[in-house]
Amino acid sequence: MQKKEIIEIAAKVSEGTATTEEMAIYIGHIDSFIREYPEWESLNIGAKQAIQAELRSDIYAQINNGQLKLHSFKLWPRIAIAAAIVLVFFGAGLFYFNLNNKQKQPDQLAYKNDIAPGKVGATLTLASGEKIKLADAVNGEIATETGIRVSKTTDGQLVYQIEGNTNGDHQINTLSTAKGETYVLILPDQSKVWLNAASSLTYSASLNERGKRRVRLEGEGYFEITKDKAHPFVVESKGQEVEVLGTHFNVNAYNDGAAIATTLLEGSVKVTSKTNASKIIKPGEQALNNGQSIVVDKVDIEKITAWKDGGFDLSGKNLKTAMQEISRWYDVEVIYDLSVPDELEAGGWIFRNSKLSAVLKLIESSGQVHFKIEGRKIYVSK
Repeated sequence: MQKKEIIEIAAKVSEGTATTEEMAIYIGHIDSFIREYPEWESLNIGAKQAIQAELRSDIYAQINNGQLKLHSFKLWPRIAIAAAIVLVFFGAGLFYFNLNNKQKQPDQLAYKNDIAPGKVGATLTLASGEKIKLADAVNGEIATETGIRVSKTTDGQLVYQIEGNTNGDHQINTLSTAKGETYVLILPDQSKVWLNAASSLTYSASLNERGKRRVRLEGEGYFEITKDKAHPFVVESKGQEVEVLGTHFNVNAYNDGAAIATTLLEGSVKVTSKTNASKIIKPGEQALNNGQSIVVDKVDIEKITAWKDGGFDLSGKNLKTAMQEISRWYDVEVIYDLSVPDELEAGGWIFRNSKLSAVLKLIESSGQVHFKIEGRKIYVSK
């Protein structure tokens, strides 16, 4: 069993949703799991006891409700250690929401109207103007345009294939995601694009524009570009151009962002602003383009691409920037009390398939802010 699967089961344990079978799997892999993560030994006695108490409380509640039946409680020390390891792994968010502030009743009231996470979905707009809702479309071929076949795969990806002669240079398509949607697109050259929520990608069906592979991005996309030295790949966003021959990179160009952020994972890319300023960035670097200048700096790549891998990595991230991400994924409006300063930071890591309340509790565990959900609005206060 893969480590990721163990972590997912651990998350279910913390949320009280683990089955007896999952608990058995979890316990059976604890020893090997612990050996890889020595962080438990660095925790102080108070933190260890608090984690153990919180986990005992959660599991006993399941047993009392008839949801989980364990024949022996001699396993508690091992489960507690695993809890601490996963607590470190998840940014102190899944097991440790209320250790410093045990306000169970207010929490229940604040989160009584929970919201489900986003899902796989998008709308494809063809050159003819026809719009296809991909969540509703059947798998297999969904459209054809002169020499181009467009198909939807069983795992929710959109695939373009060139068949014979094509005149697709002028057949412009747009793939767009609403708030709470994400989708994966495979272009005719086999380049792959992950499209984040509230984003769109516009391109010719053949991908060819005057000898270059060219797309236009609004919002955020992660690109894995197939190498083709004869045909550079260009991503346009708000006047910026990113030009590559073949590489992996992320572009964040939401309209509510202060700058366009281009982050490189491998290879090299050239970033050019609308004022013709340009920079070549290397793996592990990010170019921030505010429209006037481009600043390049080292970044933690995993934090930037967490959304593509199914997570929110909020460690060290500005609270209001983090809430923009959350707003787009859960399709909610965020309203701040005047008491909330601009410089607060969020923190932690959690799966994007978690319900909204779990994400907000993770942030709230820092004690800096409080949240209340009313309909599709989140109210933030100190």
